[in-house]
Amino acid sequence: MEIKLKIKSLSLQNKPGKEIVLDEKIFGLDPRLDIIARVVRWQLAKRRLGNHSVKTRSDVKMTTAKMYKQKGTGKARHGSGSVSQFRGGGMAHGPVVHSHSHRLNKKVRKLGLKSALSDKFKLGKLLILDSLKCDGKTSSLRKNFDKLGVENTLVISGEKVDENFLKASSNIKNVDVLTYQGMNVYDIVKKDNLIIVDDALKLIEERLS
Repeated sequence: MEIKLKIKSLSLQNKPGKEIVLDEKIFGLDPRLDIIARVVRWQLAKRRLGNHSVKTRSDVKMTTAKMYKQKGTGKARHGSGSVSQFRGGGMAHGPVVHSHSHRLNKKVRKLGLKSALSDKFKLGKLLILDSLKCDGKTSSLRKNFDKLGVENTLVISGEKVDENFLKASSNIKNVDVLTYQGMNVYDIVKKDNLIIVDDALKLIEERLS
């Protein structure tokens, strides 16, 4: 017997709305925490600048003349002073500019997103809002979030975000707003709560189906 995942939508004022059936292939999975970790590692690796570097022997401006004659001084034999043994010389095998990004299979990335969404639903941290329309005042929106019982939260909207909501939420700490196209595993897992707007649900399901 097929078990349907149901959730009540809410208004910003925490008033119950219609009952919504969620796609169990997206919100009803047994969360793969190992896959979530892989996707987060992949995301963070792409963000790393990788611009750390040091001067090597060839980058140091220094005379190439031999420091002193080869034999007869009683000291070790040396050539140029730009080598790493001397003060001011270049570093040997130091860090160079490179990309830290690596490839990750598209199926793994999609499974990671499904697992993150399923995890929020399983923990009871997923809310569905019927609309983001508000008066644009930060104080009013903060009171509405208090009624909903959310603080550290990510809000996923449809193709466009309500301008008043965006204006009001920009002044509230620990509230991030993304469209469904920008939804990603890292931003989902680093927030305690996940709010999805009703009109974004269908778009998310189409994206992950």
